[in-house]
Amino acid sequence: MILVFGLAGLIWWGGRLLGLERSLRAALLGVLFCAVLAIQLTLPDGAPLREATGGSASLWLLLAGGGVLVALYSAVLRRLRARAAPTQSDSDEAGHDAPAFSDAELNRYARHIVLREVGGLGQKRLKDARVLVIGAGGLGAPALQYLAAAGVGTIGVVDDDTVENANLQRQVIHRDRDIGLPKVFSAQAAMEAQNPFVTVRPYRRRLTEDVAAELFADYDLILDGTDNFATRYLANRTAVAQQKPLISGALSQWEGQISVFDPTRGGPCYQCIFPEAPAEGLAPSCAEAGVIGPLPGVLGTMMAVEAVKQITGAGEVLRSQMLIYDGLYGETRRIALKARAECPICGPDNGTPAPTGEN
Repeated sequence: MILVFGLAGLIWWGGRLLGLERSLRAALLGVLFCAVLAIQLTLPDGAPLREATGGSASLWLLLAGGGVLVALYSAVLRRLRARAAPTQSDSDEAGHDAPAFSDAELNRYARHIVLREVGGLGQKRLKDARVLVIGAGGLGAPALQYLAAAGVGTIGVVDDDTVENANLQRQVIHRDRDIGLPKVFSAQAAMEAQNPFVTVRPYRRRLTEDVAAELFADYDLILDGTDNFATRYLANRTAVAQQKPLISGALSQWEGQISVFDPTRGGPCYQCIFPEAPAEGLAPSCAEAGVIGPLPGVLGTMMAVEAVKQITGAGEVLRSQMLIYDGLYGETRRIALKARAECPICGPDNGTPAPTGEN
């Protein structure tokens, strides 16, 4: 076998010194392999030449199979790198040179890059994106996990709560050993452990009027996974004022809903659909009414999907629509939503810019 490997090295590196093309050297290696395989298959056991070249055809077949796998992997990696490489049009659209992907990132995001609707440009958009998630609880937990896994470059998370034992039935980003920790730090640790290529910004505080505008200004897209109406209305007002899409989810017991509120691009805002908070007791919290554990995972993951579509421009987001999921009976339905002309937040008398029709 040493003789065969020596000949292979001589063909490859000696041919390179002689200026032979890569394809010709590969062809010569193929001829050498076929000759060795023929010797193993035709000569009898114990023949000196057969023993000198390994003594078994199966060994060479295994080596050839490994070589084919390595070559295929290299070819796929080159293809992904080519698809993800910035072009002049991509740089012009972004206003700067798009960030390069490392080999580890290309491998990690390969299933995205081969998608026609995402591709290299879509993955670069995800890497450049800045998404703020309000709440690291039932809805925020899966949304944060999948945004990080998808490669969203900068993810902010706002929450003033700490991890409790009762959270772990549904808030799967947190672990038993995290009980007592602030949720934003527990979530940050889990996200960075899952994907070291993203930046996580934890904000251990409640979203309030005095910080909302400044906080939202640093992000392109807002996800609201909170469970109280005061925060939902505040997030809506701030997102509308800054012309930023708001992906909102809500749930209770076995049912949840999700929508994209984006009046700048032709949809209603949250307050168009819910003009006033319900009276006390009409919308009990999960602690009061209960919630089946996997339901927040379903809705929070849907929120992450909408965020990925919004960022990459893939498909059609749930603007002007609300998706309702009934986990108890395995049913989904979608209803159309319309803006209200008299809405105090996004109505025409409140200075909201005319819809652009963009995705």
